[in-house]
Amino acid sequence: MTTTDEGLDARYDYARTIALEAARMGMEYYRNRSGLTIEHKGSDRQDMVSIADKRLEEFIRSRLAERFPEDGFVGEEGGTLDLQACCLWVIDPIDGTACFLNGLHNWCVSIGLAIAGEPVIGVIADPNHDELFHGCRGRGAFVNDTPLRVSEATHVSQGLLGTGTFHKEGKHHFIPFLERLLAEGGMFFRNGSGALTTAYVAAGRLIGYYETHLKSWDCLAGLVLVKEAGGLANDFLAGDGLLQGNPYLVACPGVYAQVEALIGPSIRIGQPERIRRNS
Repeated sequence: MTTTDEGLDARYDYARTIALEAARMGMEYYRNRSGLTIEHKGSDRQDMVSIADKRLEEFIRSRLAERFPEDGFVGEEGGTLDLQACCLWVIDPIDGTACFLNGLHNWCVSIGLAIAGEPVIGVIADPNHDELFHGCRGRGAFVNDTPLRVSEATHVSQGLLGTGTFHKEGKHHFIPFLERLLAEGGMFFRNGSGALTTAYVAAGRLIGYYETHLKSWDCLAGLVLVKEAGGLANDFLAGDGLLQGNPYLVACPGVYAQVEALIGPSIRIGQPERIRRNS
């Protein structure tokens, strides 16, 4: 990491401020969602976007660019900018758009920062529940002011496992995995937001989360939280994971290997990355 600690502190503080502001803006759109124009991305009727997504991303990117003009961006709606920059913001302005547009509370604002290719800062703002999940490499992870710690579960039967599948890629792995999970006495959970589901793993509310294919803007912020909370993650950014996505697994240490075995070879794009537990 080549940025200074002072520069890291400034980015961490500002990311929290901007995420909260964007979340408040998102709530205004959410309360008036019946008037939003909805578009569908390509042929996938489940992959939706609204003017709220676009305006929130424009707001986040413009504010970050004003403060840190040397940084680059990867955004779900706005594409990429300056990918060679050392500091790269990875943004999902409304993660869980389908939930947002259908009046469900499972959506959030997700802002992550990678430095020299490594996830370093993660901020996830959930205005429906007044929760701000945030973390920074080596400094821990928190929900509001409460430290996060992953579950102590040692078997999939001891908690809920977040799951999901992307309709275009990897879905043929999904049902076989669910069958194996249920056979082991496990139970699955899905809320429609990859960022929130990952945050719940960091908070110990879920024992893990498997997605057959996820995009970086859905999970890069959450990866920081899980690692800082003592969890494990597969090497999601391997290959072209930043731009094209990859299979995704995060879990507490006690169940990671079991879940990986239940998934099978499709998850093994990289070995689990062990992060030291914070004292």
